[in-house]
Amino acid sequence: MTPLQIASSLNDIAQQTRQAASLLALLSTEAKNQAIASVAQALESAKDKILQANLADCEAATADGIAQPLYKRLQLDEHKLRDAIAGVRDVGKLADPVGQVQIQRELDTGLILKRITCPLGVLGIIFEARPEAAIQIISLAIKSGNGVILKCGKEAVRSCEAIVAAVKTGLSTTDVNPDVVQLLTTREETLALLQLDKYVDLIIPRGSNSFVRFVQENTRIPVLGHADGICHIYIDKAADIETAIAVTVDAKVQYPAACNAIETLLIHQSIAGEFLPKVAQALAEQQVELRGDERTLQILPEIVPATATDWETEYSDFILSIKIVDSLTDAIAHINQYGSRHTDAIITEDVAAVETFFGLVNSAGVFHNCSTRFADGFRYGFGAEVGISTQQMPPRGPVGLEGLVTYKYQMTGAGHIVATYTGANAKPFTHQDMKE
Repeated sequence: MTPLQIASSLNDIAQQTRQAASLLALLSTEAKNQAIASVAQALESAKDKILQANLADCEAATADGIAQPLYKRLQLDEHKLRDAIAGVRDVGKLADPVGQVQIQRELDTGLILKRITCPLGVLGIIFEARPEAAIQIISLAIKSGNGVILKCGKEAVRSCEAIVAAVKTGLSTTDVNPDVVQLLTTREETLALLQLDKYVDLIIPRGSNSFVRFVQENTRIPVLGHADGICHIYIDKAADIETAIAVTVDAKVQYPAACNAIETLLIHQSIAGEFLPKVAQALAEQQVELRGDERTLQILPEIVPATATDWETEYSDFILSIKIVDSLTDAIAHINQYGSRHTDAIITEDVAAVETFFGLVNSAGVFHNCSTRFADGFRYGFGAEVGISTQQMPPRGPVGLEGLVTYKYQMTGAGHIVATYTGANAKPFTHQDMKE
């Protein structure tokens, strides 16, 4: 197809999605929850097809020389699929974010103002690997009353086609029009999607640094996402050594390809001599390559010297850079200079140090004595997440249902006119907040 034909076709798809989403926005909580339950059941019924499709994707990607971190994100085993389907059901249990009255105020007798939450409209989700992300996003979109146009990477096409087919089968027996979910599969469609500012209300990219930046620079549609996942753990002078080792290993090793895995370990100089050899041994047992600054090399001379580039690199692999710092202040300064405002942690028994770290580290997630890997919508109890946002404006951090709704102001009067409240004899407003 020519670019013009692709744009025309995608324009039609977007219109269908928007029309279906407008009807979804009016459905009751019960109807949406029934649809979500039906989707979960359909995914379970199609489990074998989905896993077979993913196996074919993985084999093709391996033949194409896919990078190991990306391969791990692509791989969808029975456990991942089971957890994703459980996440769908969890979304069904969450409170409906649509129709919540945030403000109910009497401006004057008979003149009532309300601010009520409502869906955004149509979401454009562009992601590279991670087919289970499609499952999470679809369930959140339905619950929040939004249509969704998914664009998966070429490496995950078979998996996503099997997932979306199952979802549409599930929705076909409910009040939700299956057109609320659409799947795109080509790079040309990505470019066309980014131009659909008339029909798409929010773009959420999930992928590499360069990929997210490409999306941000090539659309007029608002973009929610993060370009980097450079997370840190700071081992304070008052840290418990065993806690510090366990948390560090988990934050690096449990799933190194994740954006909430740590890339840099900062250690207070007074504890480095005792802590470094022990954590290095624990990490070596997990085949983690260590890269250290000059002071770290004096304690661990066998590791690779770190360069300036290491402090600003998201490895997404079994690699960890290490730096010894003189103080909590220095650790915070390093994090705020090189971090990506994603998630950063402090390991310490000093309450005052925690308060300082929480107050001054400018990240979406600031943790104490626990792994950065907890920065996840499912683990936060959001049911699932559509992505992570590291921007200053909300939504921030893992974005669940609350990030997929906006609000509108509704006003009801009885023939009220502004002229009554202006001029020499202007009537005053009462501005009384009301209970629902």
